[in-house]
Amino acid sequence: MSYQYQVKLRARKRGFHLITDELIKACPDLPAVNCGLFNAFIQHSSASLTINENADPTVREDFEAHTNVMVPENAPYYKHTYEGPDDMPAHIKASLYGSSVSVPINQGRLLLGTWQGIYLGEHRDHAGGRSIIITLL
Repeated sequence: MSYQYQVKLRARKRGFHLITDELIKACPDLPAVNCGLFNAFIQHSSASLTINENADPTVREDFEAHTNVMVPENAPYYKHTYEGPDDMPAHIKASLYGSSVSVPINQGRLLLGTWQGIYLGEHRDHAGGRSIIITLL
């Protein structure tokens, strides 16, 4: 059996945000999955999903700081600039981190490690809410 849900996340400031609990709450059929796979896919090209540290918020702050060094705004070679200085970097960051994550399911629970959580990478300064499609297999 498979299930699918669309989750509308509220708008968030630029940075990395822990969204694991929001995604789990959006899946009322998760407890029925004894052995399976959870896949979350973000329907945007300027935001991303990734899995990392869920306990210390400074990890998410460091992700944002380091990512901004790796992919700076206003690089002189960017051609796609008409949507603002954060737009092209947001597309690059979204591709670097990816648009989906998959996690095994056992006995209705995601098998994330003790210190793992799902992050939303919001790469725009003034983005709206984001849509995520969750598929349980």
